[in-house]
Amino acid sequence: MTSPEGQPLSSSPRPTITYHHSPTLLPVPPPQIAHAAVGGAHYSTMYTSQHARRRSSSGSKPRRASQSARDVEESERQKIVDDLNELFCCRPSIDIFKRTWRHDAVFEDPWVKCEGYDEYAPQFFVMPKLFSGAKILSSRILLSTQSPNRLIYSKSQEYTLRFLGKKRIDSMVVVDLDEDDKIIRVEDKWGGEELPTQYGASHLRRVSAVVTPWLVKVPKWQSD
Repeated sequence: MTSPEGQPLSSSPRPTITYHHSPTLLPVPPPQIAHAAVGGAHYSTMYTSQHARRRSSSGSKPRRASQSARDVEESERQKIVDDLNELFCCRPSIDIFKRTWRHDAVFEDPWVKCEGYDEYAPQFFVMPKLFSGAKILSSRILLSTQSPNRLIYSKSQEYTLRFLGKKRIDSMVVVDLDEDDKIIRVEDKWGGEELPTQYGASHLRRVSAVVTPWLVKVPKWQSD
């Protein structure tokens, strides 16, 4: 067979083009990602730009220095948690307050809203009179940040009430710190729930905070 111009035509079959559809990528549900991220971490730490610059520096020496700075900060934050747990375990002392707290700090839980040492210290010094014992069953730092300067940890605690038996409380503790890492606010959220504010709850919590200092004496805060 020849073309109209007289050239022979090729007997080979004409080429064909086959289209392949790429497989569809299914997104991973965000809750599963969040669960995987949280489940495997002891706690998360966020650093300032100074720490970020240290991490981005090349070479092993800056990396070791950054790791050392992180270890120091984690250790300091753990000391704050340890001091708080001492208070929650009915072992208050003026040394803990002067070491870890600001004099004008705020303490809140579902029962009280305390402003200043003269109100928040009695809440802890009265505890040995109410409970024959208390112990931390578990405690875990969940979040530690520098901006805002805050740490959040969870704890499970068992109190032994005089003549009434034992009571377990699981709570989320939010701790705000000043530039010197001194406590300026503590919110003890039982069951992880927000503190009550409706139907006069805030007023009743303030009344409770003011009444408790009448029932127990606390050591005087002597300025250094």
